[in-house]
Amino acid sequence: MTAIRKQDTDSTPGPVTARRPGGRTARTRARILEATLRLVARDGIAALRYEEVAELAGVHRTSVYRNWPDREELVNAALLRYAGSAELEDTGDLRHDLVDYLVALAGLLSTTTGRAMQRAVQSARENPEVAQLVNQIFERRLAGLQQVVDHAVARGELPPVDGYFLAEMLTGPVHLYVSRGLHPFTRAEAERITDVVLAGVRHTA
Repeated sequence: MTAIRKQDTDSTPGPVTARRPGGRTARTRARILEATLRLVARDGIAALRYEEVAELAGVHRTSVYRNWPDREELVNAALLRYAGSAELEDTGDLRHDLVDYLVALAGLLSTTTGRAMQRAVQSARENPEVAQLVNQIFERRLAGLQQVVDHAVARGELPPVDGYFLAEMLTGPVHLYVSRGLHPFTRAEAERITDVVLAGVRHTA
C-alpha cells in the first residue's frame, strides 16, 4: 500500500514558547516561524510586522531581522516548515481514498497552517516569490495525487485524466465550504463531491 504522508506533523503549531531540540538558536528560530505563521493566518502577508512577530515569539526584534532580513524569506520559511498536506493513501479503492483525502483536507484548511496557506495563495497574485513557493507546495501535493490516479487508471477504475484538473474539481468545493464556514464539511459532503466528479470524468472520457 502506497501512502503519501503529511509533510507537516504539526499542522496547528502549539504554544510558541514550546522547546524544540537543536539548541537555543534552533528553538528561537522555531518560535519565530510559529509566530510568523500565526500572524500570516490572522492578518495576511502584507500586514506582517517584525515587531509583532518578535512580541509573539518572545524574542528581541533583532533576532528576527538577523535570521530573516527579508520579509518574504521569513514567510517562505514559515510556510515551508508547516506546509502540511492532507494524507492521501493508495489502498486500491480510488473512491474511498479520495473521500478520505477530502475529509482530511477540510480538517487541514481549518488549522493555522491551512489559513496561512490560503492567505499566501491570495498574496501570490502580487508577489512572484510567494507565488513560486505556493506552486512548489501544490506541485508536491499534485504529484502524490497523480500517482494514485495513475494506479486507478491502470486498474481500470478510471479513464486517463489529468491530475491537476481532477485535483481542482475535487478540492475546489472543499475550499469553498471551509472558507464560507456556513456548514460543517462532513464525510457525506466528501462522498457527494467525489461521486459527482468521478462520474463526470468517466462520462466525458
